[in-house]
Amino acid sequence: MTGLATIAARSAWHRRGTLALVVFSIALAAFLLLAVERLRLDLRSSFSNAVSGTDLVVGARTSPVQLMLYAVFRIGGATNSVRMDSLREVASHRAVAWMVPLALGDSHRGRPVLGTTTAYFEHFRFGDRQPLVFGEGRAFAGTLDGLYETVLGAEVAAAFGYRLGDRITLSHGLGDAISADHADKPFTVVGILGRTGTPVDRTVHVSLEAIEAIHLDWAGGAPIPGLRIAPEQARKFDLEPKQVTAALVGLKSRAAVFVVQRHVAAYEGEALLAVLPGVALDELWEVLGVGERALLGMSALVAVVSLAGLVAVVLAGLDARRRELAVLRAVGAGPRHVLALLAIEGSLVTAAGALIGALAAAAFTVGAAPWAQRWFGVSLQGDAPTGTQWLLVGAVLAAGMLASLVPAWRAYRLSLADGLSPRS
Repeated sequence: MTGLATIAARSAWHRRGTLALVVFSIALAAFLLLAVERLRLDLRSSFSNAVSGTDLVVGARTSPVQLMLYAVFRIGGATNSVRMDSLREVASHRAVAWMVPLALGDSHRGRPVLGTTTAYFEHFRFGDRQPLVFGEGRAFAGTLDGLYETVLGAEVAAAFGYRLGDRITLSHGLGDAISADHADKPFTVVGILGRTGTPVDRTVHVSLEAIEAIHLDWAGGAPIPGLRIAPEQARKFDLEPKQVTAALVGLKSRAAVFVVQRHVAAYEGEALLAVLPGVALDELWEVLGVGERALLGMSALVAVVSLAGLVAVVLAGLDARRRELAVLRAVGAGPRHVLALLAIEGSLVTAAGALIGALAAAAFTVGAAPWAQRWFGVSLQGDAPTGTQWLLVGAVLAAGMLASLVPAWRAYRLSLADGLSPRS
């Protein structure tokens, strides 16, 4: 068998120009299968790691997925706001340990602005219950003296080159990259958070009072004509927020999560919804799972086409190799040896393609990790292959071996005379 493997390897090398295309197509199929699987796992992990240590997310009654999208991932917007009085009622429940209100709706150069309290930096957790850490500076003061202070996510600071002490302006609504509707009330950067790989990285954080201050001379989503309140004058107004977008809730005991959830659902003051982040994330992933399965299906189709190419190339080459195979038969090789020779040759080609594809997938994961982290907040892990990835590689190798049996069986049936006296 070792001799057959040597002959098969040399035969494949002799026809390397033709087989290189087959190797490339198999490598592409293996790369797609492994890269999509790695992306699927890391994307799911990034979604799951976006928030941890939070037992409930409370907002206006809507779908759990929509609530998670705008409250955690800063995607889309809330259909309704929540009154702070209602949230205080929820916070007064004996099972609630802490609550962090969130106010969304403004932006800075296309990045979302989050109004919150200093408790956000104390209680928010991501990944494996990791706290937020400041790369530079500190949290905003949350007082009237520090009304126009802001804390930037790592991606925002890196994208625009902001440093401590820089001044930025906010836009009303989603805005665009250049609008600055609240230019009359600029903010000073006092802190830059360390990178988290979550939506926190692309968020600009300010106090709830600051959100109220910049909208004092606004009504119905537009500036009030003829009214202009200077930044210093804003401090003289009542800046206590009346409404927010949602709130993160932590409980004294996880066992009380359903009790508090029912309490929120039954609240009579307004229609509220409390969702468990893990459950909502699973629902969200089910929605995204359609695209995931479609990508895997396309990768599998590429693999099938690549293996079909392997069969076609080897079958097409049989006519040119009849004399070669007949000579092998003449020097003592039996039909089984010819069958094994072509099967080994096909397996070697498949193994070479799978190996190149696996190496390319690993290199892609390492090379694309900073880019994916910066632009999408997805942390690609260059870990050892998972069990599923090993199964995918094994499936490609097994399929290649089976595919190579088709031309091998055709060669097995060729007679010695057919090879020595080929038909013209």
